[in-house]
Amino acid sequence: MVLNPLLNSPSLTVITGPSGVGKGSIVKKLLERHKEIWLSISATTRAPRNLEIDGEHYYFLDRESFKKLVHEDGFLEWAEFAGHFYGTPRAQVQEQLSNRRAVLLEIELEGARQVRNSFPEAFQIFLAPPNFVELERRIRGRATDQEEAIQKRLNRARDELKAKNEFDAVVVNDDLDIALSEIEKLMRLS
Repeated sequence: MVLNPLLNSPSLTVITGPSGVGKGSIVKKLLERHKEIWLSISATTRAPRNLEIDGEHYYFLDRESFKKLVHEDGFLEWAEFAGHFYGTPRAQVQEQLSNRRAVLLEIELEGARQVRNSFPEAFQIFLAPPNFVELERRIRGRATDQEEAIQKRLNRARDELKAKNEFDAVVVNDDLDIALSEIEKLMRLS
């Protein structure tokens, strides 16, 4: 069982950091190595893409249902992006925690800040690059974005890195295995 290092109880752990820092890779390895962790599933108002399954990839909601949940404080965090709403449903997270299962959220900075207000007992980890030059190399190495999109990611990353001291822990992802080990220790998995 994963315990919140601050409370000694089943925990909600938030992992955030700038684009390209390796959040997805860390989370994937955590889930492969620790089957007891439940990765929170977001809700969205966008239509399912090919092969996406409701309740597995996302909870697909219409705008009215989503807005109703917002009004009822049904999300730990939520945002509008590209004309669609996205959020972390509170009920599913609380259900997993009440079943004594650790919950992991991989979210962006603004979502992490919202969770800090809506669920202050969550343990929040900021994943940082070893330096900005390496972060830029990783983002460019993806070869998936045009220069304008790369510049937007880099500008956003500069702002996000300024927020790292807001978090309970900062882990530098210079080496994936070392960063994973540090996160496992923080989450009391090792």
